[in-house]
Amino acid sequence: MGNQLRYNWATLGTGVIANELAQALEALGGRLYSVANRTYAKGLEFAEKYGIGKVYEQIDDLFEDEQVDIIYISTPHNTHISYLRKALASGKHVLCEKSITLNSAELEEAIALAEQQGVILAEAMTIYHMPIYRELGQIAASGRLGELKMVQLNFGSYKEYDMNNRFFNRSLAGGALLDIGVYALSFARWFMSSSPHQVASQVRLAPTGVDEQAGILLMNEEGQMATLALTLHAKQPKRGTLAYDKAYIELFGYPRGQKAVITYTEDGRQEVVEAGQTSQALVYEVTDMERAVAGQGNEMHLDYTRDVMKIMTVLRKDWGLTYPEE
Repeated sequence: MGNQLRYNWATLGTGVIANELAQALEALGGRLYSVANRTYAKGLEFAEKYGIGKVYEQIDDLFEDEQVDIIYISTPHNTHISYLRKALASGKHVLCEKSITLNSAELEEAIALAEQQGVILAEAMTIYHMPIYRELGQIAASGRLGELKMVQLNFGSYKEYDMNNRFFNRSLAGGALLDIGVYALSFARWFMSSSPHQVASQVRLAPTGVDEQAGILLMNEEGQMATLALTLHAKQPKRGTLAYDKAYIELFGYPRGQKAVITYTEDGRQEVVEAGQTSQALVYEVTDMERAVAGQGNEMHLDYTRDVMKIMTVLRKDWGLTYPEE
């Protein structure tokens, strides 16, 4: 292993994120220790591409491998809880792709298991690790922007209107909320003083019964509000706006932002804030996870993950949207 990686990482899944993970570990001077995938052939192919020494014939072999320290799970949402149960029970630290589980009950079960085993469980939520959000958080905390009043978030993807596509497939826990809404909610939670306790929404369901479009309105006890516009069948700018009483912040290209503009209300003066690099998203996540595992502070923000999951669970209950596993 390279000198900067302290732990043996395994990937469960070989999709886009797994490729980014492999590249991030290489950038940190190491490489993935092992790979598990539903299809063994794909696992072999992935291992060859990144020079990974170990491929498991069965996924369960991964959980039994004593050499593995941290497992990154990037399989479909609906499979997460069953893998989390096995990984955590076998004493592995887990970084799990969003949405970490389908609902709050599953998440609470996983958290209890992680606590019982004394391991770190975290959601791979890029917003909690990108330097730009930390920088903006510090600027906001300094008080120079005044109090946060309103958060506005747009996230629209244009997905082909094919009901077999995973984004619209109920059997694969499809829908806008768990796929893109989780980013918008995590963004809102990062800047709001406390978790929203009032949740209202409008939803448009796809023919499969999953949410293809939603408007969400949130408010917390401080009276800070957030409005979210999500859609899976129309492109929108991925823009986050934070309105404080003395200025507003615009951040483009979230979740992996690297640049924001602050406009001051009094004189219209603008300040550009740049921090981190979009392309390094996984490097930041890996670094924070290793620090957490090493006991050097915990920047994984499982508390925010929990708050966001509660909101998503309430919303889907309001919409009457359940997945087969529930």
